[in-house]
Amino acid sequence: MGTLGFGEAMVSALGAVKTPRQTGYARARSGAPHPTGAPVLRDSVEAGTFEHVFFVAPAKGETDRLLRAARRILDAGRQLRSEARRDGRELTPAERLLTSLTAASVRVFEEILTLARLNKGRVFPSYDHLTQATSLGRATVARALRILEGIGFLVRQRRFKRVEGDGPGPRYEQTSNAYRAFLPKIVQAYLPRWMRPAPIPDDELQREADRIEELEHMHARLPAHEQAKAALKGPLAKVLARLDTALERQERESQKEPQPLLDSFIKEISGVGLSGQQRHYI
Repeated sequence: MGTLGFGEAMVSALGAVKTPRQTGYARARSGAPHPTGAPVLRDSVEAGTFEHVFFVAPAKGETDRLLRAARRILDAGRQLRSEARRDGRELTPAERLLTSLTAASVRVFEEILTLARLNKGRVFPSYDHLTQATSLGRATVARALRILEGIGFLVRQRRFKRVEGDGPGPRYEQTSNAYRAFLPKIVQAYLPRWMRPAPIPDDELQREADRIEELEHMHARLPAHEQAKAALKGPLAKVLARLDTALERQERESQKEPQPLLDSFIKEISGVGLSGQQRHYI
């Protein structure tokens, strides 16, 4: 949990998940039957493969702060609609997004935050659980989740799981979604100062700037081939790293049986015969 934009949250949370192509089966269109016969929804990720990077335990008091912020935005949205009607003006896109928040959405958000506090950030309730806990209809819960996700209060990841079945090959079925709560940047301007995240101290910003400058200076002093390796990322960087390791191992092994000293390093004492006589070396 934390203060991130919606796009940043998705990148940091889902950077290491396995996509359907990586898990070895084709991506199905939303709602279409999976080739194995199971209805796996689009953009679903296999349960158990990404949760370790997706879920984050909330800090002390963080869930309460997020809930207060959502309630504050609910009131701010009502005020924005009233002022727009009074002044006869149109809402901006950001204002229309904030005014879409409903009381039902805040109630669903409250339940998700409760689960996050009790389960150390591991939140994957079913729709049936959310409808029972909030006393709302299934359609209302689904709409509330879409609203929360649209504003950025939630990141939701669909999941599927493997099940036993007859015939060759694995079988899959849809399971509950995984959720992670955030405080989106879009709402911070409508929060009172005491509810906004504390700004980063100037000395911390300066230290970070100095660190980046030092890294760039060190990078500039590297040889050209080292700079190229430092700039590479992804699978190619891993291949080059393995190649360097193999070369270093080969070089170490070649040093185990060094060549003998050359004759030029042996000095012969002058005055001693070259054949059949004793030689003295220093």
